[in-house]
This record gives sequence, C-alpha cells and structure tokens, in this order.
Amino acid sequence: MCRLMAYKGTPIMINKLLYEPKNSLVNQSINAREIEEPLNGDGFGVGWYVPELNFEPITFVSVNPAWSNRNLRNLAPKVKTDCLVAHVRAASVGDVSENNCHPFNYKNLLMAHNGGVEDFSRIKRAVREPLTDELYNWIKGQTDSEHIFALMLNNLFNDHKLVSPEAVQDAFEKTFATLNQLMKQHDITEPAYLNMVVTNGLWVVATRYCSDPKEEPLTLYHSEGSRFVVEDGNTRLEAPQDNDNAVLVVSEKLTDDGNWTMIPANHFVMVEQSLNVRVRPIRV
Repeated sequence: MCRLMAYKGTPIMINKLLYEPKNSLVNQSINAREIEEPLNGDGFGVGWYVPELNFEPITFVSVNPAWSNRNLRNLAPKVKTDCLVAHVRAASVGDVSENNCHPFNYKNLLMAHNGGVEDFSRIKRAVREPLTDELYNWIKGQTDSEHIFALMLNNLFNDHKLVSPEAVQDAFEKTFATLNQLMKQHDITEPAYLNMVVTNGLWVVATRYCSDPKEEPLTLYHSEGSRFVVEDGNTRLEAPQDNDNAVLVVSEKLTDDGNWTMIPANHFVMVEQSLNVRVRPIRV
C-alpha cells in the first residue's frame, strides 16, 4: 500500500528526512510498522524544489528498492530543500517501472498516493473519458494513482482560474465523488483508500480518506510548529530559531515520541505558505 512523506519548512538536507530518523521513510521501505504489508520495495521517488533556480520540481525515481539504492544514499546528504515529497512503493496497480513510480509531476505540481482503488481496470476508461487531450496524453503509466491525479487536475483547471489550496481541496472532493459514483456503477464493493498529497512547493494539501465511512482510512499524521531536528535517530521539533519552522505530513510516525497528530478520518490537512496548518472535513 506504499508509504509517503511531505515536508515544508526551513531548508533541510533530505537525508535528515529519508535516512536519519529511526522509522525513516527508507526504513519503511523494508519494515513499515503501521500497515499489514511491511515491504515497500517496488521502487521509490523523491521530488523537491529549488525555487531560486526554477519553480518546477526536480524528481528522482527508481524501480530499485529505496533501502539499497546507492545513488539515493549518495544524493541525500548533498541536497537541501524547503519542500519535499517522497514515496516508497508496494505495487498494486501497474508494473514495476519508472513510469509508475511516485511522486507524479505535472508542471509545478507534485502528487504522491498511499492506497488504491480495487479493480481499477473496471473504471479506468471512465476516469480517462472527461480528461482534456493534454492531460490524457500526459499520463505515461498504468497506476490508479496517476489517473486519479489527472482527473483531479482536470477538475481543478475546469473549475478554477487560480490554483490555490482551497481550489485543490474542491477538486479533490469532486474527484472523490466521481470515483465513488463510478465504483458503484461498476459494482466495485471494496473501499477505495485515498491518502494523497499535492504541493506546488509553496503549500501542501493532503487527504486521509476512505470511500466507505465505516472503514478506517490508512494512517496519516502531521507534525508542526517548530524546527525539525534529528539526533541519533531520534527526531524532535524544537522551538523556532530565527523564524525556523517546519511541517511534516507522513504515513507513519518517524519516531515513537508524542510529536505526531493523526489526521482525522476523511479530512484534509493543508499547510499554507506561512506554515499555518488547517484541518477540515472532506465533504463527499
């Protein structure tokens, strides 16, 4: 079912997020704690922003497991960013290929997904049908994740002149409602699990959602309000220094301390450019 992470805050070396915590995302690629299947070895991806050079993100994806990728190990201590999305994959829909590795990148937007739509092939054609030619041809992989992102983007650009966190939330709600309707029409009874995170490098919007309100969505936490510090594998959020600040959104707590807050079931969490965090229900 994959694991994901999003970071927004004071620029940080990405190894402090990917490797140094005791339950780092790389550790979750081989021994995830908060999901039935602990192995997420069907590839990984990292996307980050360097706004002084370009507003579009840099992405690095590979079909190799994150725990054994020498290039990632070499790169991580040498890259510093104020916004990152990272993902380790357990393939459910789609082959093990780079085209199916998250995060997916459309212009200045990144998206990663933890979860899935059972029997997605039954509704795949219907999901693609309303897409503009540009978004239809933009899809390169086979995953439900990339198709859902394309449908969300289609709704976003059709309904909103400006891409804002509020517009993204509105587009997600319309997308989830469409998926629920299509699943019902095609007799898909297993719930869809849709923990998704989208960013443009300035703000982050994430969802913790399950199509069946009687079922608990997959885990998703956030931690906010202070500097992110890692020492000897332990993470903590310290009082800000010189306007340092950070927010993390993660599938699993990186440590066992009490700095993590579970996002309520079927809710958005939004990290504004100011790093203010807001949580509200997903109205579907």
